[in-house]
Amino acid sequence: MTPTSSSPDGSAHGHDGPPPARLAYDRHTWKEIVHVLSDLPVALVAFVYAVTLVAVGAGLSVTVVGLPVLAGGLAGARVLGRWERARARALLGVRIDEPSPLPRRPGAGLLGRLWSGLKDPVGWRTVLYAFIRLPWAILSFTVTLVGLFVLWPVLPFVVRGLTNADRAMVRALLSPSDELERRIAELESDRGVVVDTAAADLRRIERDLHDGAQARLVALAMDLGLAKEKMAEDPDAAAAMVDEAHGEVKLALRELRDLARGIHPAVLTDRGLDAALSSVASRCTVPVQVTVDMPARPAEAIEGIAYFTVSELLQNVSKHSGARTASVDVWRRDDRLLIQVQDDGRGGASPTGGTGMAGLAERLGAVDGLFVVDSPEGGPTVVTAELPWRDRAPRPGGETARAGTRPGVSSG
Repeated sequence: MTPTSSSPDGSAHGHDGPPPARLAYDRHTWKEIVHVLSDLPVALVAFVYAVTLVAVGAGLSVTVVGLPVLAGGLAGARVLGRWERARARALLGVRIDEPSPLPRRPGAGLLGRLWSGLKDPVGWRTVLYAFIRLPWAILSFTVTLVGLFVLWPVLPFVVRGLTNADRAMVRALLSPSDELERRIAELESDRGVVVDTAAADLRRIERDLHDGAQARLVALAMDLGLAKEKMAEDPDAAAAMVDEAHGEVKLALRELRDLARGIHPAVLTDRGLDAALSSVASRCTVPVQVTVDMPARPAEAIEGIAYFTVSELLQNVSKHSGARTASVDVWRRDDRLLIQVQDDGRGGASPTGGTGMAGLAERLGAVDGLFVVDSPEGGPTVVTAELPWRDRAPRPGGETARAGTRPGVSSG
């Protein structure tokens, strides 16, 4: 959010700032006088804090503790900035939104959190505010104190001019980050989520291959070796071992197909979301009604995220909901792809409940998507996911892949 706009004289439009200064000493004038006279002790404390922070942080930066001290000091500077914004609201009538908290990416680790704190723009702007503030506070305090005895008739106008400069500094240095800065921070966090998710998927695939198909194929090779040795001396035993090996081959192929389906199912590539989601719904333990209404297929990445989102949600329906029926609706609205999964189960689902929904919310957020869970106790549960629509890249030959389904086709 952006700070409220102000007029050229430094007072803000609407209710952000006092009315025009007058010769009379009204409550706005007295508030401004209190603000200016309290500036010096407040600015002195902030200046000492900022100098100590920079000196200690820079001096210890060659050691292990230097950077954590600096990051902690910047977090403290955020607190100073919050107090200054509160003082400006109370005495100067300047209403400024609080900056967003530092992004906390799950799994970032100690170094990731430390780096996020060190490059906090809100903390650094507060430190700069503390450095600039002290000389101005000395000047404005001196002028106001002298004016109370010498410039009494025109002091309201003098104080208004001084506090307008205060308002300008607060808006410039203590306001929330601009939209570009905020967006950069969000993208950096989302990039980290994507990298972590991809790494976790690779570890899962490696584990499944090592513990599943790979182990089975190793055992199969050993069995075939033993069967080869027995072929001459005991053909019947060798034949039995070959028969067992044949069964192991079938199991290994099934595991590999399941693994390939978990990476990217062939039916999704060949026939689109409707057929792929119908296949997922057929494996759910409760009847699922699937409705897909799209004029064309989205980009492959968006289509894949939509597929795995529904797949994960239907697994939750099977394992945790206690539902009798469920439904999946997928449709396009303007430049967004919307997904809604609903069940008539017991409810109480939460993105923080350990059912994989937190991971889904992170994945969707990484591509500018949304994830909303409405699940009161007693049900029903309605999960709505929203993804940006991006057109599918044309295939060689200039044709774009068709949706592969008719709008509104349903399967139970």
